Amino acid sequence: MIVSFFRLPSNPDLPLPERATSGSAGYDIASAEPEFVLAPGQRRAVATGLAIQLPPDVECQIRPRSGLALRWGLMLPNSPATIDPDYRGELRVLLWNAGTEPVVISRGMRIAQLVFARFAAPVVQETGELATTERGAGGFGSTGA
Repeated sequence: MIVSFFRLPSNPDLPLPERATSGSAGYDIASAEPEFVLAPGQRRAVATGLAIQLPPDVECQIRPRSGLALRWGLMLPNSPATIDPDYRGELRVLLWNAGTEPVVISRGMRIAQLVFARFAAPVVQETGELATTERGAGGFGSTGA
């Protein structure tokens, strides 16, 4: 699989998303914005200075970095976010400070991780009835504690 990134003028120097270890599923992505402070409760779409080209059957999920969540309460309110293969705009990461202290976000700081996944695009149709199963309509908690 090949995923191509295009550098925008705001990011002539930051590294492309990369895995921290050979066993990492996620590719860390950095802020391309000048340093700013994210106050407790504040949300902001943070520019990465990158656009992406995905294969037609692949989505890119943007997920939080666990260390940022633990240390400062930095979350992604729409996690995981989905980047569709036909999107060509700048990748932006929605950061939310769910912590109790202001957090300084510096240029080049790794703010999220990208995970790539293949997806199916089934034909959606209406039916008059569904096949029965042992579980049936049992929902939350119906299969045990």
